[in-house]
Amino acid sequence: MDTSVTDHLLSTTRSVRRKLDLDRPVEPEVLDECLRLALQAPTPGNQQAWRWLVVRDQGVKDKLAELFRRAGNAYLEANAAALGQAITEPSVARAFASGQHLIDVIDRVPVYVIPCLTGRPSGDNATDAAFYGGIFPAVWNFQLALRSRGLGSTLTTYHLTHEAEAAEILGIPSDVTQIGLVPVAYTTVPDFKPASRVPLSEIAYLDGWGNTL
Repeated sequence: MDTSVTDHLLSTTRSVRRKLDLDRPVEPEVLDECLRLALQAPTPGNQQAWRWLVVRDQGVKDKLAELFRRAGNAYLEANAAALGQAITEPSVARAFASGQHLIDVIDRVPVYVIPCLTGRPSGDNATDAAFYGGIFPAVWNFQLALRSRGLGSTLTTYHLTHEAEAAEILGIPSDVTQIGLVPVAYTTVPDFKPASRVPLSEIAYLDGWGNTL
């Protein structure tokens, strides 16, 4: 295995919001390939409780976009108020602008993919860790597969504030849990760079909390 290729893929798969090509269609066969790779992810007890809802119809997207915007704008407004002057810091301002851009254009994104799990969370930490752990590796597989084919995505959760309304729009049964909404499109740039991250020495410990690794 060429680790230079896999390391580049793993270190440059970004949450893409501003650099999505809103006008280029996403071919069904490409999306199918990426979803098939998603299904190769680890799954607790091999239950494969994941379900994937692909949304292409513009009328359906418009309805979901209204929920997305309602929750997304409220979230950004609340956080902007809480941050006060800190919102003018360049890194914070960029993050807000990126989030706002996606909210503004969400209806134009070619495809939405809504990952779901059969069942509902219990509220018990151990049980719910296994519940949600049953799909997040698959979502990341999906996003990596998209990236390797020149597409971008980001896992969003805004519309989950109105999960019941979204379920009604999509015909999702009441015993199925929506995990998020993944906007999918080709990217307008050919590559991305590794992100700035906190040094490993500050966040990884050995044998006990706070012990330097």
